[in-house]
Order: sequence, then C-alpha cells, then structure tokens
Amino acid sequence: MSLLRATTRRGRRALAATALVVLVAGGTGGWAAGSAETAVTGPAPGVAAWRADHSAGVPLPDPATASPDGVARFFDRLTAAQRHILAVRHPLTVGNLDGAPIALRYQANSLALRAERGRQQALSTAPGGTLEDHRAARRAADRYTELLAPGRQILAFDPRGRGQIAEVHGDLAEAVRTAVVVPGSDIDLTTFDRARDPYGTPTGMATSLRARMAADAPGVRTAVIAWTGYTTPVGLGPDAATGRLAEAGVPRLVRFLSGLAAVGAPSPTLLCHSYGSVVCGLAGPALGHTARDLIVFGSPGMRRPSAAAVDAYARVWAARDATDWIGDVPHVDVLGLGHGEDPTDPAFGARRVSAIRAEGHTGYLAPGTDSLRNFAAITLGRYTAVT
Repeated sequence: MSLLRATTRRGRRALAATALVVLVAGGTGGWAAGSAETAVTGPAPGVAAWRADHSAGVPLPDPATASPDGVARFFDRLTAAQRHILAVRHPLTVGNLDGAPIALRYQANSLALRAERGRQQALSTAPGGTLEDHRAARRAADRYTELLAPGRQILAFDPRGRGQIAEVHGDLAEAVRTAVVVPGSDIDLTTFDRARDPYGTPTGMATSLRARMAADAPGVRTAVIAWTGYTTPVGLGPDAATGRLAEAGVPRLVRFLSGLAAVGAPSPTLLCHSYGSVVCGLAGPALGHTARDLIVFGSPGMRRPSAAAVDAYARVWAARDATDWIGDVPHVDVLGLGHGEDPTDPAFGARRVSAIRAEGHTGYLAPGTDSLRNFAAITLGRYTAVT
C-alpha cells in the first residue's frame, strides 16, 4: 500500500512538472521567450593590477579569497591617504570589495562609473563601430550619468554582462534597522530603477519600504539596499525554472552580507522577490547571523523543504497575493525543474504575511498595501504589528 502511495505521489509530481513546462513554454511563446544567461562570477575587472600593487608596503587582500573580516582589518590598518590612493588606482576592485569601508566604496564606485562612462563616450564615436554600436554606447554613457547624480550612494558596481549594482538608500553607517532587496528576473544595471512598474524594481521597493518605515517610526535611523548583485534570468525560460543562476548568485549574496557585518552594519532583513527567493533559499544555511529576517514574496519556491531548512537563525516570512500569477506555477522540483515547496503553504512552516491589498506579481511594496505595512513592521522589529 505504501508503495502504491509513493508511486501515486511521484506520478502527481511528474504531471505537475509537465504542467510547469507547458505553463512556462506555452505562456511565453516557447523557451525562446527566455534567454540562457551567462552568470557573472568572481571579482570585478582589474583584479590582476590590484594583486600586483605593492605600494602599500604589504600584500593587498585577494578579492577572490580574503574574508570580508580580513578585508575590514586590512583597511583599519591603513591611513586615510593610503585608502584614497587604493580607491583611485583600483576603483572597480575597491568599490566591490566586501569589508571595505562604506564611504570608500562610494568614492571608488563613483570613480569607476566615471571611467566607464568615458569609455562608452569614446566608443559612441569610434571609427569602425556600427550605427547600432554607437547608439548602444551612448545609451550606456547616459545610464552612467544617471548613476552619477548627486546623492546616489553606489555600494557595488560591475559593468560585466548586463551589469550589476547595489545602491544604498539612507545612511548605512548610522542605521539601526536595515534591509536588503534581492530581486527576481529581468533586473540588471539598466532596469533596477526603471520608471515603468517602479515597485517591481529593487529601487522602487527600497524607496517605498524606507518611506513607510520613516512614517511608522520617524525616530528610527534606517537604510535599505537595492541589491542587484547576481545575474538574473531573462524572461520565463529554462533559467527561470531551474536553480542554475541562483546557485551562482548565492556566494555573491553571502559575501555581500558578510561584508556589511564586517563594517559594523546591523543584520538586515532580506526582502526576496520572485526568483530572488530561490537565491535566498539556497543561501540560507550559509547566512549564519548575517540576516535577521527573510521575507519571500511572489515566490516560486526556495528549493528547501521547509522554513527550518532555510535558515537556523533568521525568521522566515512568506506572502503572496491572490492575483499573483506565480500562484499558478506548480511547486515541484523534478530533475532540477521547478523550485519545490510553496513557502506560503502552512506545511512549509514560514510565518504568513497578509498581502490582500497587493496587486499582481510586482505590487507588494506599492504604497497603501498591507504587505508594505507588514514588511516595514518586520524590518523595524515590530513583530506584533504584523498581520
């Protein structure tokens, strides 16, 4: 009898996996609707020159192997002048070096953005380039100009691939409550703060969350980081249905959070949207005490059997509104296809968060929603206010 039940369960899961294929492929006009992305991993460009630099009189920490704590100790031993010289000589390395001082990373990334803008401006008129090459270079240069606007605080910037970036909203050095937004598909350097569908972007989510926290707790110093630090899937193709890109993003998220802890920032709440919840789920066991709460919303699954398997320290919260199409995706993991259990299922063990007023897949942090109010309460540590 038990064998029969097991066979039946396997059959149901196989049918669900088939339904997932049909849903993703048929609903988007085929697998071609989603491209196969090459994951950006490893240190940012310029690491060879960094490793060869002996101007400080001591070996520089290797961006690929040095721990964020070790990086923090290294910079603590330097003078302000020595730090400045390293940022000027190696802006991409220092700007992405987890454990380096926050203000120094802002400075380095500003220099890196200016250098990249200059390179793109040169390409926009380069002989031998096509008309489309020139247009693409001008668009890229204009994008870098936007990121260099006064007041923007760029904590990480990597121009490789579709581009990766992390931006801080608020005073991270003084904040007592912080959050990190981990986005899902179709987010990169050009789309992380797009005007269309703003609350479906890391920047829109971050600014909305911080504004709500300021309204609810005006005396509390807060900061929210819009983190686009991994290669996200494009469209609803194989990348979105498998964990390949999430697995590549896990070390980057873990290292980023360890870097925040190394410079004394408080443990943040992670807001993991859509495919970003797959990254957070896979990263969970490696996070240690670097995250205080994990909120997953619009999640296709976390590739973990339960909330207890996600993280032994952080609370896991889950939300999904009734109009979110992600609810139609079968929660399976068969031969690597699908992302497993539904985090909003009571059996998963996450703390349920109301999202009745949210609309669609990207409306969870829109002003006036109960999900935004709840996410703000969680980030502020006001758990009794969560519905």
